[in-house]
Amino acid sequence: MKKRNKGGGGGGANWMDTYGDLVTLLLCFFVLLYSISTLDQTKWIMIVKSFNPEAEELSQIADETDPGAPNDVSGAVDAEAFDELYESLKAAVDEANLNSEVELFKGDGYTFITFQDNVFFDGDSSVIKQEGMDVLAQFASIISGVKDSVKEIQVLGHTTQADPVIPNNPENDRVLSSERAARVAAFIQQRTEVTPDKIVPMGYGQFRPVAPFDTPENRAKNRRVELLITKSDAVEHSLEEYYEMMNRTTE
Repeated sequence: MKKRNKGGGGGGANWMDTYGDLVTLLLCFFVLLYSISTLDQTKWIMIVKSFNPEAEELSQIADETDPGAPNDVSGAVDAEAFDELYESLKAAVDEANLNSEVELFKGDGYTFITFQDNVFFDGDSSVIKQEGMDVLAQFASIISGVKDSVKEIQVLGHTTQADPVIPNNPENDRVLSSERAARVAAFIQQRTEVTPDKIVPMGYGQFRPVAPFDTPENRAKNRRVELLITKSDAVEHSLEEYYEMMNRTTE
């Protein structure tokens, strides 16, 4: 009968090494899971971009097109019926301390809003300022509450004649007023639930003034953006007729 070899090989404890390596790997794995769960979004995006440079572009597209992204509408007062629209918008204007730059008028089946151009734009720019975006986002949210009652939202862009005697360059004048109206309309379209076919931008240039061109103060009144929001069953009027109705009421 053969005797078993004793000692000499040293291989009897190899399973302990393998077991220890496995436990170490499992520990590292759980530490990694924990670190990912507590990693903030910014750092995680940086890690992903280090492996995939296209991730930055994809994340930007997602941010711009995400329909569920929350709007900054703090302080907005909901309007549940078209007749409440004026009061809700007026409350937003009061809260933002914009009474000197924004005028509101409530008529039969419509609400008319006039923004001085400095609420949205700098100088001759057609790029909406951040402060203007904040105001528009709040207005768009309020209008969404009565979306089923809205017939149309007209966005009207106006400039002024810079010289009391010499008319503006027609191309520059028309383009600026149209671009401003289009920018405001596009922003409202992105932030409201009113269907896009009801949002209509129009640029009038210097040709619908509300004051003479003789003084800087009067010229400032002419540089404006107007929103005309009409109710679904309202009788349609021309812009001049709306101006006349508002003037008769305020006189």
